[in-house]
Amino acid sequence: MREHRGQRRHVPKVVPTTSTTQAPASRAEDAARWSVFGPGSELFAKVGEAGVGRPVVFLHGLVGLNDHWEAVAESVRSRARCVMFELPLLDLPGEHCSIAGVTSITKRFLDERVGEPAILVGNSFGGHVALRLAIEHPSAVRGMVLAGSSGLFERTIFRDLVIRPSREWLARKIGDLFYDKSNVWESDIDRAYAALTQRHAARAMARLAKSAKSDHLGDRLGRITAPTLLLWGRNDTVTPPETAEEFNRLIPGSRLVWFDRCGHAPMMEHANAFASRMGEFLAELDATTGRP
Repeated sequence: MREHRGQRRHVPKVVPTTSTTQAPASRAEDAARWSVFGPGSELFAKVGEAGVGRPVVFLHGLVGLNDHWEAVAESVRSRARCVMFELPLLDLPGEHCSIAGVTSITKRFLDERVGEPAILVGNSFGGHVALRLAIEHPSAVRGMVLAGSSGLFERTIFRDLVIRPSREWLARKIGDLFYDKSNVWESDIDRAYAALTQRHAARAMARLAKSAKSDHLGDRLGRITAPTLLLWGRNDTVTPPETAEEFNRLIPGSRLVWFDRCGHAPMMEHANAFASRMGEFLAELDATTGRP
C-alpha cells in the first residue's frame, strides 16, 4: 500500500518559535530554539526534540524544515533521542551563508546542545554538512544516514532563480524534488514564495547553492570512519543514482539502500520504509557498542 504524504504528521513535542524575539523566553521556548550566534543574537534556530537514548540529529536541505523529518522521528523516538535542527539558512549573513559557515554553526550546536557523539541524518545540503563534520570532526559523529546528499554532484533546482519568482515557477521546481508530485506540501510552496520574493533571501539561496556545488568532497570521503547508511530514491533527479553509487564506492564500509518510485526526499515520500531502515541501522550501531 503506497503512502500518501500530502497530510502532515506532527511529533507532539515541538514548540513553534520565531526566528527573533524581543520578550523574555519561557523555558519551553528556550528548549525549542538555539541562538545561532550566541548570547545577544536575535537569530535563532528551531529545535525539535523527542525520545531518549543515543542522540540522532536531523539536518535539513536548502528548502527543508524540521517538519519534513517528523514522521521518521516519530517512528524511531522509542529507541533514540531525536533532535531536529532547523537553521534559518536564508537569514545567515556574510561568510556564515556558505557550506563551511553552516558546518561550523552546526558543530557548535552539537557541542552545546547534544554534548556527545551523534548519528547525523542529513538530506541534500544537510547531508553535505554531515559529511563535512564526519571528515573534519570524526569524534563528534557516531554514524551517518544520508539521503540525496550533495558533496559530489547535484543539479541545483534553483540554478535559474530570479528575483521575485512566480509561485507557479516555484511549484514546478519544488515538484521536481518528488517522484509523486502529490507529495508536495502546498505550505512549502507558499513558504518558498514568501521567502524568495525577497531579494536578500534569493541571493542567500544562490550563495548557499553555489558554495555547496563548489565544495567537492571526492578526495576526502575516504577519510570517513563513521558507519554510513545511504538511503536513496531511484528517481532522484537532483542527486541521481550514479551519485549515490559514487558515495557508496568512496565512503569506506558504507551501505546503499534504494527506494523505488522515489525522488530527492525519501524521508517524505517513503517515511515508513526510511524509518525502518534507519531503525535497523541504529540497532546495529547499538549492538557494536553493547548499548541497550
